[in-house]
Amino acid sequence: MFTPFLMNLRAAGVPVSLREYLGFLEALQTHLVLYDLEGFYHLGRIVMVKDERHIDRYDRAFAASFEGLEAITPEQVLEAIDLPRDWLEKLAEKHLTEAERAEIEALGGFDKLIETLRQRLAEQKGRHQGGSKWIGTAGTSPFGAYGFNPEGVRIGQAESRHRRAVKVWDRREFRNLDDGVELGTRNIKVALKRLRKWAREGAREELDLDGTIRATAEHGYLDVKTRPERHNAVKVLLFLDVGGSMDEHVRVVEDLFSAARSELKNLEHFYFHNCLYEGVWRDNRRRWSEQTPTWDLIHKFGPDWKVIFVGDAAMSPYEIAFPGGANEHWNPESGETWLRRARGQWPGSVWINPVPEAQWKWTESTRMIREIFEERMVPMTLDGLNRGIRLLT
Repeated sequence: MFTPFLMNLRAAGVPVSLREYLGFLEALQTHLVLYDLEGFYHLGRIVMVKDERHIDRYDRAFAASFEGLEAITPEQVLEAIDLPRDWLEKLAEKHLTEAERAEIEALGGFDKLIETLRQRLAEQKGRHQGGSKWIGTAGTSPFGAYGFNPEGVRIGQAESRHRRAVKVWDRREFRNLDDGVELGTRNIKVALKRLRKWAREGAREELDLDGTIRATAEHGYLDVKTRPERHNAVKVLLFLDVGGSMDEHVRVVEDLFSAARSELKNLEHFYFHNCLYEGVWRDNRRRWSEQTPTWDLIHKFGPDWKVIFVGDAAMSPYEIAFPGGANEHWNPESGETWLRRARGQWPGSVWINPVPEAQWKWTESTRMIREIFEERMVPMTLDGLNRGIRLLT
């Protein structure tokens, strides 16, 4: 029954294994969700999606597989309710209370419910809200939307107050988590959290709350337990290209900087323009009056620092290859000289390029920087940032 759903998932690029698919079917058989399309959506996502990057692909596959279920017309509802009476009675006994079954009997039973619905569909003109008879919203009529009746049939409702028919898969809130989509603050944080996990160090003692509670319960008196405090030891030096061709990438670079500041405890940042030269700066308004010599950074920050350059690498090749090639000042030494010094001091360094990777081959300066960085250049996508983090580790 759900084989087309599995095929759509795989076609959309969601790596669903047969074991995961069988687990999904087993969960359905245990009745974890019943008559709830949104619950069905979330159950499938929990069981068959193992990576947040694939959630948007799951949404697209789900929409392709089950589109239209929430748009069934009243006539289609009535046609669909052609079920054996004994099946309905057993279902009612299982899911309805005594009081609810009494209310259904008071109306005249299931046949009377369907007959009344047909009549009111034919008689009603326009919208009705409230009350207990007409098909409408609110109230206690067995038919309509937003109200409640134990044997009601929902009609004409664009969304559900009780969240029973909200098309969460069409909202596609996780579309920016896809591998090839340009980064935003949220998914940058997802990737940077992975950067924090691999570098931790022991430090001074801290209270072990769980251990204290457990020891106190076992001994009958307050038994304080401590453990070595763990700090995130990763140290990142961030160089951001500003101005010129980078202006069109300002928003995504701001997102990266914002996420890095919130996720990384030990972060230092500096700005440069096009290529690294003898000076960098922290405040773009004082780029000429308050520069920091690049040599000072090389002497201050040791090889254990991870270094990330962010720039489009698009410039004249002369800016990289020759002294005096910079377009804003006379540089005594070439940009290549400074980039190679940086690579020698910080082996754990990468270059993040906001330009789509397919376009890199058209720019000579990009080729030159990729060569200096020994191909350690990645695109500014979630997949690219993950690749960059693997290079840093």
